[in-house]
Order: sequence, then structure tokens, then C-alpha cells
Amino acid sequence: MKSKNNINIERHTKLITLTNPKSPVSEAFRTLRTNIQFASIDKTLKTIMVTSTGPGEGKSTTMANLAIVLSQQEKRVLLIDADLRRPTVHHAFRLPNRIGLTSVLAGTEELSNAIQNTGIDHLSVLSSGPIPPNPAEILGSKRMAGLIEKVSAEYDYVLLDAPPVLAVTDAQILSGLIDGVVLVIHSNKTHRDMAIKAKQLLENVHANVIGVVMNHRDQKENGYYYYYYGK
Repeated sequence: MKSKNNINIERHTKLITLTNPKSPVSEAFRTLRTNIQFASIDKTLKTIMVTSTGPGEGKSTTMANLAIVLSQQEKRVLLIDADLRRPTVHHAFRLPNRIGLTSVLAGTEELSNAIQNTGIDHLSVLSSGPIPPNPAEILGSKRMAGLIEKVSAEYDYVLLDAPPVLAVTDAQILSGLIDGVVLVIHSNKTHRDMAIKAKQLLENVHANVIGVVMNHRDQKENGYYYYYYGK
């Protein structure tokens, strides 16, 4: 019998790697997974942040599907919603968001109580929690750095969904705490100069930009097509 979580997830078409694993788009996500795993020869990329140039470019959908295909390799994956301005991870997985990352960082909840089971084997989620008045300060705190260090020792992969680069400084702040950054751009929406500026802003803080995901590349594939290339 399927759990309630699984039933709800299967109704959410954005999680295509779960609902239609044999589709070309799901295969593209598996290619993305492979390229990330081989992006660094000398060091395993365990902590990975996904961001975008601006809102509405599909970063959270990309992150959720990447988390699923990694977990399908029987890797322990923790997906953290570090977008403390417009969190969406809990919506994608049909999870509550009463407590989460901000609760842990504020010291009002234990990490073990805040991490949620998604109903997908090997995949857990730490949702954003209540939206704070000072997201950048929270994400740049010593507690945030300590949390990432702790969970990266307990999971095979820790994925962070971060706010868009051009909108706020949050992604730049987080990039110093993780191993690699993937930038998502919308092929029909993102101007070339915006993508270049976003990449430069990340590189200005010495972020390890390991690649780019372009979506909506082929409208024939239901409006979604993802591909990956290194820097």
C-alpha cells in the first residue's frame, strides 16, 4: 500500500522524475545528476546550491527533481529550502512548514524534529520554516554554517534551494558555505546579459559555479527541457 505522502506526490506533475521516470525530461535530470557527480575529480561535491537569475525560472522544480534522481541511486539526500523569502519546497512535496530551517537556527526546534520524511526512499526535506524579517543575516550566521557542516556529515548529498541571484544577496552569502552552485536560466525569459551578470556576481564571491541548467528549451516537451553543461 502506498503512503499518503506518495499518493500526494504522484499528483504533482512538477515532480516528473517521480511521476514519469521514463520520459525524456526525467532522463535529462539523470544526465544532470551524472554531470554533477563528475564535475569535480579531486573532491566529491556533497553540498550543492541551486539558484537562478530571477524569479519564475524553475529553480525549485529543478532542485526537487535533482533531489529525487539522486535518492533513486540509494544516496541519502537532504533538501533544504534556503529561500527564506518565497519558500516553495514544502508545496512541491506536500509537507507542512510550521517548523523548519529558521526554527532550528533560532534555537526553538531541534534539527531532528524539523527534518521531514518525504515518502520517497532516502530523501528528506528541511523546509524553510516561518519566514524571518532578516533572511540574509540568518543565512550568513555561524549557526547556518554549523548546520551545513553537521548535515553534510550525515547525508551523501545536501541540496540547498536558494533565492535568485539578481534579486537579493542570499545566494552569494550561501555560496561560500557549499561545494558547488548550479545556475538555472529560462531559455525564453532570461536575457543573456542577466545570466552573465548573475554568474559574475557568484564568481565575485568565489562561488564554485559548476554548471548551468536551461529549461523551457523545447516547447514540444510540455514546455520543459533540461540540459547541463560545465563552466
